[in-house]
Amino acid sequence: MGDAVGGAKDVVVAGSGIIGLTTAIRLQEKGLRVVVVTADGLLSTTSAVAAAVWFPVATGTSGRVADWSATAFAEFARQAAQGVPGVSMRSTRMLEHQRQPSGLPWWGDAVPDLHRLTAAERGPDCADGWSFTAPAVEMPLYLPWLLGRFIDNGGEIVHRRLDALDQALAWAPVVVNATGLAARQLCDDPAVHPVRGQLVLVRNPGLPSSTRIQDDPAGYTYIHPRSADVVLGGTFEPDDWNTTPDPAIAEAILARCTARIPELRGARVIGHAVGLRPARHGGPRLEADPAGRIVHNYGHGGAGVTLSWGCADAAAELVG
Repeated sequence: MGDAVGGAKDVVVAGSGIIGLTTAIRLQEKGLRVVVVTADGLLSTTSAVAAAVWFPVATGTSGRVADWSATAFAEFARQAAQGVPGVSMRSTRMLEHQRQPSGLPWWGDAVPDLHRLTAAERGPDCADGWSFTAPAVEMPLYLPWLLGRFIDNGGEIVHRRLDALDQALAWAPVVVNATGLAARQLCDDPAVHPVRGQLVLVRNPGLPSSTRIQDDPAGYTYIHPRSADVVLGGTFEPDDWNTTPDPAIAEAILARCTARIPELRGARVIGHAVGLRPARHGGPRLEADPAGRIVHNYGHGGAGVTLSWGCADAAAELVG
């Protein structure tokens, strides 16, 4: 069934989002010949819509997740220092409406400059908060860089929609399943489900820092500046497959974000977007099937960037 590729391959990665491409690169670094099979264009993946500021949101708090997050943090920090396109280290504030336990949060060991905000720093309506420097990734710049690195390393892309994971074995004897939401059907895994996220893009009036309100009762609120725009969010709507922006939701996002950051008032709206986060009840699935022919790496929800390089390392180890 397969489209022809140039020579024998060792591994086929199904999926070209951030999880698939980072895993493909780690496999290449082990000396393996890799082909990526994808149904989507690079900027049509869910990853392309991501605001992509590091934070392990809605991932669970297991030790595996903490380790994956820390590995990705360190890799992005290294890439930012090297000038990789789209990657920077950005000042970030995370505000909480509920007081959190004393001591570091479960993800805190990954962050060198974590600082608990004082009451004056966090404002009167928040009970707790943290400031830190976090990787921020502009996906329209970073995904093409990843793809270029994969191609330069000898990788190949096949554009084909899979109806079953076994079809990918036409290209290589081992498959890494990084298919995101499609894993619901391909693996018959009902734990996989979409979490709809709507966002608004506005011109950046000069904001230097990201802000996230972790438990905002008014909505899923974040303000993430990039080089030319600011990503304003958002929503967190489980099991909603609607990819059409809702004007009323957009207005509510703008109202929440401008109330929090007055400098945004009057910023010109330049776009609206909706992404379906590929979530999974029970957290990401990262394991090999008993026969060792398929390695699963999916179910990262809205933390694909945050977990990417850590999960890529783990998946590459499972391939062997």
